[in-house]
Parts: sequence; structure tokens; C-alpha cells
Amino acid sequence: MEHSPTGLPGTDPQDPPGLRGLPGPPGRIPVQPLTAGLITAVVGFSSSFALVLTGLRDVGADSRQAVSGLLLLCLSMGALAIWLGLRHRQPISIAWSTPGAALLVSAGKPTGGYAAAVGAFMVCGLLLAVTGLWPRLSRLVAAIPTGLATGLLAGVLLPLCLAPVQSAFHLPGLTLPVIAVWSVLLRWARRWATPGALVALLVVLAVRTPLHLGAAGTLLPRLSLTAPTFGWSALVGIAVPLYVITMASQNIPGLALLRHFGYDPPVRHVLTATGLSTAATAFGGGYTVNLAAITAALAAGPDAHPDRDRRWIASVTAGACYILFGLTAGVSAVLLTQAPPQLVEAIAGLALLPTLGSALSSSLAEEKGREAAVLTFVIAASGVSAFGIGAPVWALAAGLVLRALL
Repeated sequence: MEHSPTGLPGTDPQDPPGLRGLPGPPGRIPVQPLTAGLITAVVGFSSSFALVLTGLRDVGADSRQAVSGLLLLCLSMGALAIWLGLRHRQPISIAWSTPGAALLVSAGKPTGGYAAAVGAFMVCGLLLAVTGLWPRLSRLVAAIPTGLATGLLAGVLLPLCLAPVQSAFHLPGLTLPVIAVWSVLLRWARRWATPGALVALLVVLAVRTPLHLGAAGTLLPRLSLTAPTFGWSALVGIAVPLYVITMASQNIPGLALLRHFGYDPPVRHVLTATGLSTAATAFGGGYTVNLAAITAALAAGPDAHPDRDRRWIASVTAGACYILFGLTAGVSAVLLTQAPPQLVEAIAGLALLPTLGSALSSSLAEEKGREAAVLTFVIAASGVSAFGIGAPVWALAAGLVLRALL
């Protein structure tokens, strides 16, 4: 492959900056990474936006504040993916923390209400930024045994993954068709299983009762800013476990995936940018943005483009799509309000089942420390709270103590 004077394959010094690095004649954009980027965004958004809205509502946000959070998350994810992709010419996919949203569901409304949760989001963002600036903190988080980290994740996910079973028992007419569509697609078109289940949900609801979108003005997402408050209960119960889960289940696997496909990701830059973005958008409900882990392979793998130097186009395209999806946050929220809450949680639970299976497999893989991992999982899944501190913190603490004793 010939290299131009710019050092990028397939570029010409006379090309416009936005087109450098694209294959073929100037202005001809390859279709394959564009399609991969679109699929990445569609799968990433549709598979967990219901969980994001549910998590924000469970920590005290009203419907307007939850929509504001979804809007800001999409805008910041899109802007960061475009900026990082264009700057580093790597498929750096950005996402919200799906396990973090599940954590918000399990944490519940903190002392001090939604304002305290906003303060916890901000502190989590600052911790992520400090991790990028202070490598020792990153090494400290990475030193948490894998079994404990994945056991914690599995415990947080388990209550949500039980929702499809409970919904099928209480609302069989609505839930079973959705589960059937999800099962078929999981067999034949795995990546479309959750989006397909969401479409099936809307069809079932439309057949049962007409969908009402309301006035057009109510469908436009609007920012709703909340002044943060800082209470130790929310900081310990939300900020710290949200930071640990985001690092352990999103950032660290996301970096490992990029390295697996032959890239050298700018760790410091990515962590600092996502952390500061989280802190800045926390006022409007942006609880966490981070490296994608679940959908990252769609943009970074060979399916995005045979040439590794072209795959950044996929992540940039996904970023542009996320911005467009953010503008539909109001419509998404209105549609979900027409479904029974238990059914919405069932959709989220179906989306998280593969992640739960992976977390359980990883936590139990090594015989050494298996008891500590199981203890972490059990306590995290129990949902217990003591002294204003939620189950995830107690789970990790108990797991570390037992592992040290053994």
C-alpha cells in the first residue's frame, strides 16, 4: 500500500481535511464502514435506552429530567466519537454505561433525591478524568480481581434479568410474543435480537391499544438542569460503584478490544475526555459516558472494513447517528410510557441476559477466589442497604475481605 506525504494511506495533501484517510478518489466515502457505524448506533441505542430512562427515573428524575439525560448522553457520545475518531484515526466507539444504568436501578432514590444523584454523577466523571491523568489510580482499579469485578456486575444485573420471567407470569399476552421474537432473532440474527424485541413490543401495544404520541411540541427533547448536592450516602452508594463498574465493565474491556484489533488507543486522552464530559453533562442527567465495550467490535472489527485504517469511519458514523437519536429522545420516552413498567424492564432484562451470562462465566472461571466472587455476586444481587450504603459497595468490600482471608 502506498503512503502519501501525510503518512496516511490513501490521502493526498490537496484533499480537504475531512476526506483525508478515505479510500478511493477524493470525496468517495466507502459504504461498508458507514453501514457498520449505522448498525453500531442502532444496536447500541435501541438495546438499552429503555434501561437508561428507567435508571434515571429510579434515582429520582422526573420524566422531563430523564429525557434530558438521554439527550445529553447521546449528544456527548456522538461528539466524542466524532472528535476522537477524526483526531486519532481509530474506531474509538463511545457509549453510555449500560451496567451503570442497571446499577442506578438497583441503587434506587438516594438520600437527598435526584439532586444528590446528579452530584454523584459529577463525582464519578471527575474520578474518570483523574484516572486518565493519574495512571496509578487506573492501575489500582485494574488490580481489582476479575472474579470480584464480574461477580459485582452479575449481581447488579440479576434483578433486571429476572424481569422477563416476572413479566411473562403477570402479563403473558404482552410479554410472550416479545420473548418469542427475541428468541428467534437471537438464533438467526443475534445483533438484532433486542431491537427486534423492542419493535415487537410496539406492535403488541399498537394492536392492544392505539399509541398516542401527543402534541408535536411535547416530543422535542429539552434540557432540564439540576443543581447538584453532595451527600456521603449518594457518593458512596452511587458515585464509587458507578465508577468501579464503568471502569471494570466498559473502559478496561473497551481498551482491550481495541488492542485486540491492533490499535494503540490513546488511554489518557479517552479517559480524560469521557470523564470531563460526564462531569459537564451531569447537571442535565448525563450519568456516564465511556468507551463502548458491548458494541465496540461492530466498528473496530473486520466487518467494519478489511483495512484497519478505514474503520474509524464506522465509529465517526455511529457518533453522528447517536446525535440524531438524541433528538428523538422525547419520542422514545413517550412510547415507553405507554407500556407497563414491568414490560419495559423485561425488554431491558432480555438485552442484558448475554452480559449476565458472560459476567457469571468470567467470575466463576478461576477456582482460586471463586468463593469470594460468589459472595460478591450474592450480596450485590440481594439489594440490601445499610447505613445509607447500597449492596454493590458492601458486595465488593465483602468479596475483597474474604479473598484476602482465603
